[in-house]
This record gives sequence, structure tokens and C-alpha cells, in this order.
Amino acid sequence: MKVQAKFTRRTLLAAAAATLAFAAGGAQAQEVIKIGYSGPLSGGAALYGKNVLSGMEMAAAEINAKPLTIGGKNYKVEIVPLDDKYNPAETAINVQRLVQQHKTAAVLVPHSGGVFAVQAFNEKANTLLLAYTSLPQVTERGNKLTIRIPPDFTGYIAPFTKAMMAKHGKNVAMLQADHDYAKAWAAAFKPVWEGAGGKIVAENPMSYNKATDFYSGVSRAVQAKPDVMFIGGASEPTALVAKQARELGFKGGFIILDQAKIDEMAKVVGGLAPLEGSIGVMPLANDDRPEAVAFTQRYRKLNPGKDPSTEISLNYSTVHATVAAMKLAGTTTDATAIRAQMQKAFTTLPPEYNPNDIDGLDSKGGTIANTILGTVEGGKIKGQFLRALNAGK
Repeated sequence: MKVQAKFTRRTLLAAAAATLAFAAGGAQAQEVIKIGYSGPLSGGAALYGKNVLSGMEMAAAEINAKPLTIGGKNYKVEIVPLDDKYNPAETAINVQRLVQQHKTAAVLVPHSGGVFAVQAFNEKANTLLLAYTSLPQVTERGNKLTIRIPPDFTGYIAPFTKAMMAKHGKNVAMLQADHDYAKAWAAAFKPVWEGAGGKIVAENPMSYNKATDFYSGVSRAVQAKPDVMFIGGASEPTALVAKQARELGFKGGFIILDQAKIDEMAKVVGGLAPLEGSIGVMPLANDDRPEAVAFTQRYRKLNPGKDPSTEISLNYSTVHATVAAMKLAGTTTDATAIRAQMQKAFTTLPPEYNPNDIDGLDSKGGTIANTILGTVEGGKIKGQFLRALNAGK
């Protein structure tokens, strides 16, 4: 009986210790905030899609390095990525999976076709859509659970037109990609160019995400003797279009849609010389504002030999702002409450989390940012500052 009593006391002590350990572990347990991503991780736009994801994951790692408490619970952030190959139909399937299987309250999509596909159901699904596209229609449609991350691209058109006409001439050949975003850019660009006295001498949109040889389309455009070429889609195929234009004898300037990045294109074409006379969005690595410089240095430490692009930095800031909005709202699941705090979250972002100088959101949910244009002159990228792009929209 004594042996049995001794055994019972040991059992009770062990059970008590286990209970205390379990309780202590429970107090420290972390819930998970899942932010979904559906974008191109394969195919012609894979570099673009991976850049977006890189910025999101960098932000998540920084958030997870510090305690995060929302509504009395401890959390960590997890980015859940799915490849949609730049196909809007795949995007819709992916986002439904993210919402239903992974219970994501917020999902980021980096192309307009996919954004429009998700807008068909995200409000009913109570899902905050973080739209990485500068297409103005994304927020003009009145979707109450959509944030447009880049500024409206139409703010670039007038300065692009003025600069290129003054330097190169008034005849432009339009060789942009054929996806929805590039079509919208072309539709907005044409009346501005023609209204300034310019002429469209060739129009030949091409499938940037499916082709790697653009000689036939570029050749027809060169034969029209343009002073300027209007090009753009993802960086790599855009660079190939520029390269083939130079090989076919084109000596004018390039207007580069904001999806493509001058610095990434330079790596494909062998430096800035083939892009001489181009205008586009200033690469973040060439931006000398203190927050941009500090972010570039942090990114290079994490990714040796690689510079951050605009899509990396803007989506980095957006993940930080989304989690900050959750803290302000006191919820990680109520997309409507989180959306209501996004304006405050963006305007109160610490400078180190805001390398693109986002001032906040306009009345429709698009960002207002202080933007710099980049021009390639004498083998260097030079900047032109545009203050508070889209502030009046």
C-alpha cells in the first residue's frame, strides 16, 4: 500500500507539473494571421510576381521579429502564396481557396485582370483585396473592400508626353503588352499624346507573357519611323522589346509603362546604354530620399547582389499597413473593420516602413504617393519629382 501511495503522489505531482506547463505554453501560444497572395510565379511575368512576394515576405519577417498583440492575443504573420500564371481565371480560383481553406482576411493580387476577377466576390466573402495595379478603374468601381496600392498611372502620362516630345519628336509607335492593364494604359495615353500634337504612327500590342521573340512586331513598328516607342508589361519581356528595337535600328526614346522597371530592364539588355532616352518610374535603388536609401540597404543585406524594385517596396509597406490596421481595428478577421482603419494605418506608418513616401489613401481607396520619374541620360538614371501623385483624385 505504501508503494502504491508513493506512486500516486508522484503521478499527481507529474500531472500537476504537466498542467502548469500546458497552461504556460497556452499563454505564450501564437495565433496566425494569414495574408494571401495570388500572382505570377511562373511564366513570362514570374520575376514581377516574385518581386511582389519578396516585399510581402520581408514585411512579415520584420513584424514577426517583434511581439504582435491584437485583441489580447499573440500573433505571427504568414504569407500564403499561390501561382496564377497571370491568368485571371486562376486568380479567382486561388483566392477562393485562400479564403475558404486558409481563412485569409486579406489577399494581395498584383495584376488588374486578377483584381477584377476577385472583385466579383470579395465583398460577399468579407475579404480585403489589396490590389497592386495602378489602373484607376480598380477603385472607381466602388468596391468597398479594395485598396489600390500604387498611385493611379494616369498621373504619369502628361509628364511622360511632355518630356519625350521635347527630346525626341511627335511620332510614336505603340508596342505595349496586350493584357488588360496595358490596354488601359494605351487607351489613356493616346488622347493625351494626340492632344499635344503628336501622331500615332503604329499600333501593335503584343503578348509579352507568352512570347520571347518580338522581331516581327517590332520590325513593323520600326518601318513606320517613330521618334518614340511606347512599350511596357513585365520588366523582362519589355527589355527584350527594347533590345530588339535597337537591333533593328531604332534610335529614339522609350516610354516605359510603370509595370516595367528601368533597372531590371538594364540587366536584360546589358546596361543602360540601350535604354538611352527612356522615361519611366524611378528605380528605388536610385532614389536618394533617406527612407528609400535605408530600405535599399536593408533589402541588399537580406538579398545580396539584388536591388529592391518599386513593387517590392510598395507591397512591403502594404503588409505593414494591413497588420497595423488590424491592430487599430482590434480584429484579424473582420475585413470591413480592417478596411476602415487602412487610411490611418498608412498615414501613421513609421518612416522605415514607408520608403515610397505614401501620404495615405484618396476617397476611393487608392494611395497618394510622392513619386519620382526616372529618365536615362548619358548612361545614368536621373530623377524628376512628382509631389503627391493623385492627391487631387
